[in-house]
This record gives sequence, C-alpha cells and structure tokens, in this order.
Amino acid sequence: MRFSGQVPAHDLTYSDVFLIPSRSAVTSRLAVDLAPTDGTGATIPIVAANMNSVTGPRLAASLARRGGLGVLPQDLPLQELDAAIRWVKQQPVAWDAPIELSADASVADALRVLPASAGGLIVLRDADGAEAGAVSASRLATALPDARLGDLVHGTVASLDADDLTGARAAFDLLVDAGIDAALVRHHGHLVGAVTRRGALRSTIYAPAVDAGGRLRVAAAVGINGDVAAKARALAEAGVDVLVVDTAHGHQEGMLAAIRAVAGLGLGLPIVAGNVVTADGVRDLVEAGASILKVGVGPGAMCTTRMMTAVGRPQFSAVLETAGAARELGAHVWADGGVRYPRDVALALAAGAASVMIGSWFAGTIESPGLLERDADGRLYKESWGMASTKAVQERFGRLDPYELARKELFAEGISSSRIYLDANRPSLEDLLDMITSGVRSSFTYSGAASLPEFQERAVVGFQSAAGYEEGKALPVSW
Repeated sequence: MRFSGQVPAHDLTYSDVFLIPSRSAVTSRLAVDLAPTDGTGATIPIVAANMNSVTGPRLAASLARRGGLGVLPQDLPLQELDAAIRWVKQQPVAWDAPIELSADASVADALRVLPASAGGLIVLRDADGAEAGAVSASRLATALPDARLGDLVHGTVASLDADDLTGARAAFDLLVDAGIDAALVRHHGHLVGAVTRRGALRSTIYAPAVDAGGRLRVAAAVGINGDVAAKARALAEAGVDVLVVDTAHGHQEGMLAAIRAVAGLGLGLPIVAGNVVTADGVRDLVEAGASILKVGVGPGAMCTTRMMTAVGRPQFSAVLETAGAARELGAHVWADGGVRYPRDVALALAAGAASVMIGSWFAGTIESPGLLERDADGRLYKESWGMASTKAVQERFGRLDPYELARKELFAEGISSSRIYLDANRPSLEDLLDMITSGVRSSFTYSGAASLPEFQERAVVGFQSAAGYEEGKALPVSW
C-alpha cells in the first residue's frame, strides 16, 4: 500500500481515507482470491468477534461454511465451549444445517428463531427425537401464532440423495428442474442437511474453511486469568483450530505470561493475542509466542473505552502500524472493530490486516445467539452488549461471591444493552457476507489485484475531509 499525497501528522480512522483506482487487468470480481495468508485456513478474511451476543456455534458453523472463522467467547463455561466446538465439527460442509424444532413447539416459538421471510426448511422432531416432518419458513407467515408446528405438516418435503448431488451447481439445477426452492438432503435414508437454491449458488462462489479432516473450522477464546494452559489444552482436545488469548489491554505482563503458557504446550495451533494498537505491543506479544495480533482499542460499536478513559487509537493508523511491525516478524494482524461498511473492511485489508473481525454488525443476524424480538413497530432485533459492560461482567464472573462481583461491576465499561435490528433485506449472516465480500472483491479489481497480497501491495490510499466522506454516501431519499 502507498499513500497519495502528504501523510497527515495525526492518526486516521477509516472515514478519513479512501482507495484510488489503478490500472487493472482483473476482468471479474469472481476472479479474485480473498484468502488470507495467516495460517488459519480461512478462505475469506472475515472473523466473527468473540462476543457473547455475536458468535455462538450456529453462527460459527455458518461462517466457516462460507470460508470465514468464528471465535467462540471466553465467557462460556469450559464444558459449554467443548460442546460448542464439537457441535460445529459435526455440521455438514457441503449442505446447510436445517433448523430443528420440536413438533410440539408453536409458530410463535419458531418465529423467535427464524423469521418467516428467511426461506429454507424447519425439521421437526417428536418427543423421542425422531423426524416428524418439515415445514417451510414461509409457512410461518400465514399460520396462527399459537398453532402447533406439527399440525402444519402436510405431505412430505422433497428430499435429494447426497449421492446424486455431484456438486453445488448440480444441486442448484436439480432444485430448478423440480420447481422447488429447498429440499432436505439424505444419505442412505438418513438426514444429513438441507439445500436451497441460494445456498447452492453460494457454494459455487465460496470455499469452506475446513480442517485436515474436512470438518468446519472454529476458533475459541481464553482469558489471561486462571489456569490458561489447562483451558487451552482442553479446547485443543475438543478440536479447536485457532486459540485466541484475549483481554482488553493486551500489552501487559499478564498477557505475555498467558501467551507463553499456551505457546509452551506445543499444540501446533495458531495463537491470536490482543488487543494492541502499537508496534511495541506487536513485538512483545510475538516474542512471547503469538502468531496473530488482534488490533483495536475502542473502535467497536458497543465500546465506551475511549470516552471513559481517553485510551485507544484511530483504527486505520493502528492497523497500518501494527501490520507493518508484524510483517517484519513473520506475524499477522486481525483488525478488530470499527467497520461500518464494506469499504472499511477493504481499507483494513489495504492497511495490512490479514482478516477483519466483525462484532455488532453480525449481532443482528438470524444465526447470532439469542432470540428474535419485535419492537412496537414490529421490527425484528436482537440484544447486543459490550464485552466490558455490566452485563458481560455478570456473565463472566457470576459465580463469584456477591462482594467480589459487586467490586467488578463497579468498574464495568461499555453498553450493556443495545438493539441491533435485522436488515429486512439481509437478515442472515450469509446475506451480509455476500454484501461485504462483493464490495471487497470490487475493491481488489479497482486496484488491479487478484489476491490479498497483491491488494496490499497495489492499493493506493488518499485522504479526505468529512465532507468528502459524506459525498460518498447514497442519498436516503429521492431528489
């Protein structure tokens, strides 16, 4: 990357900069390879943040199926983290995992999990766990809220044999030929997944992030307190692919000790550590044993660190400096927080990030943890909160005695509850991935780059005023 013009003396945010087009020989967005080179096995440079309201097993599996990486949060009890990792590893790779609900559940129950506009199928199970039919998500729109899901089953749902599906394009064509939008996938009579036209189409564009055994990849976070090595070892035994050693202020002695403890286990897994915003922080954490640094203090939508403490750094400059330092040491950085649009993801990558971590943007999706709620106007949303907030502190330290918990709550930061509304046009994680990767692919073509390393070499970045940033936004209303 190079700058066009004189570099300002002050630090820069994503909104302060823009990409300048260059001569390009890349003829198509689909000719672009987005795969990062950080050793995580991801095929797109997107990581879901280790926030309780963002990444659960369902979102992690969906993201890995499209090439990204979800980081399960450290606040989950170890037994739940173990179960979540193993669940992700059991999910289908070539096909979607259908939503499964009890046949005795109501339509209202189903609508807390899946909006009627989402498409796809809901597989029903009886009290013994046996298959009890399936209904389409769209059927929920015309059924009474108190209707029993099992009573909505009429006839059988179309099924395709996995042996007949020689690839994603073949699956798409079979659905088109049959005049249906979705079908269950079976192998020797056993349900192994579901496929939709949109899902099959995506499978022709995205490559899944899979481990050596062909299973979906997943990451998990550990804190820096307690027996960090024991927890890291347990996560590795459960099958985790990437370990994230995480605390708000990563450039501290406690973090360095935690990294050394994890690195000393010789697990053979990438170790991500942070958060840091300086070259010195990168050097110290890499020396301790980290191979990827998580970069960002204060840019997140749920974070109040900068307003509470004045500590932090504008994210574009933080990524630029830390990525340069990491590159010299053979390490990599993940840009954590501050992205509001696909342009910001592209700018983080241009600045040198191997991947970009996304939090609140993904909290408002069907796949994120938590149930769907409706406001007074009927708009769907999910609750989100910062990981240093009172709510997060209560979840992380809820087993402490009341006095110690009260002491920790006294110094909580961040937003404890915020409504993240689902985009009516993009309610799912995969919808957002389509939008984000489409924009980033176009950024690559404008720069004449066919891969991430080429993009980071060829990108030309300019500086703009606040008015210049506003000029680039679409008008929300007509003239």
